[in-house]
Amino acid sequence: MQDTVFSPSFGNRPSQLVGRDSIVAAFINGLASAPGNKERATLLLGQRGSGKTVLLWEIADQARRRGFVVASPTIVAEGMLGRIVEKIQDDGERFAKENSLHLSGGSLGVLGFSVGLQFTREIQESKSFQYKLTQLCRALNKQGKGVLILVDELQANSPDVRQLVTAYQELVGERANIALVMAGLPSAVAATLNDRVLTFLNRARKVELGPLSTSDVDAYFDTAFKQLDISISPDLRREAARATQGSPYLLQLIGHNIVAFSSRGEADASTLGNAVAAAREDFENDVCETTLAALSEKDGAFLAAMSVDEGPSKMADIAERMQVGADYAQKYRKRLLDAGVIKKAARGYVAFAVPHLGDYLRRKSGE
Repeated sequence: MQDTVFSPSFGNRPSQLVGRDSIVAAFINGLASAPGNKERATLLLGQRGSGKTVLLWEIADQARRRGFVVASPTIVAEGMLGRIVEKIQDDGERFAKENSLHLSGGSLGVLGFSVGLQFTREIQESKSFQYKLTQLCRALNKQGKGVLILVDELQANSPDVRQLVTAYQELVGERANIALVMAGLPSAVAATLNDRVLTFLNRARKVELGPLSTSDVDAYFDTAFKQLDISISPDLRREAARATQGSPYLLQLIGHNIVAFSSRGEADASTLGNAVAAAREDFENDVCETTLAALSEKDGAFLAAMSVDEGPSKMADIAERMQVGADYAQKYRKRLLDAGVIKKAARGYVAFAVPHLGDYLRRKSGE
């Protein structure tokens, strides 16, 4: 059958956002408040596959519908600041055309605009990102339009991020109608917050993208399979929802594979088993391997010591298996907690936060 609902390509945008409505609503309410509101500066923390990029695009769509000019999600990489300026100019042109906004004449001419929101060559070549962003915000704010900047895949110790946050902070100080959302892995966000130049961000709203609830996933599966004319029993559907372990990426993978393995629109236990197995393989390749590749050798040793246990691991046992002292093991516990790879369980215990990571490590150790 043709799958017109699920989008399992890693980083792809699915047809519907699941289980994050309250996060979007809180931010949109912040946009409706006065400039400077805490909700207008938000940091999204989540592991790979937690739906950070999808959430940014949903925020972008809703903000545009409310009259904001949006610099759509921009990845932290070389040239990021230039792309942000270009995206604000491109998205803002719709208002320039609608309202006959001619920024080259009158008092706005001194700001360096040539046509619409495009800068003169002199300004483009000689002025800083901060100058350009400030002039764009002032021009659009004068027309009653706010500016929203979205940043994806936040990187620690990025000079471009420092420049962006510094410019944003100064614009907030002059009560400009501007908002900023940045998303990244927990470790990257933590490192950014610890940057002495960026202490302003510690006052931003921090949102950890935890697992989706089983009920939200089940409700989505119910709607999706009906839309695709796939018959699946409520019990199997709920089992599929539990198999996602609350991961938005696994939700897409399992849903897509149920469609792929269904026979004549019927999904039975065999269909589900095949779908979950295929989804798990893709998830391990895309998420588990990538997560481990970014860690140090000692981080990996800590996780390998955890993988001996089927459930939560006792810190004393981890230290013994690593043949290190308790304080040494605690150091790596903190690193992995900050990275979002593990989570606290009962007192003195930790557990894997990334689905299938423990099973993946156990299988690798047996090869």
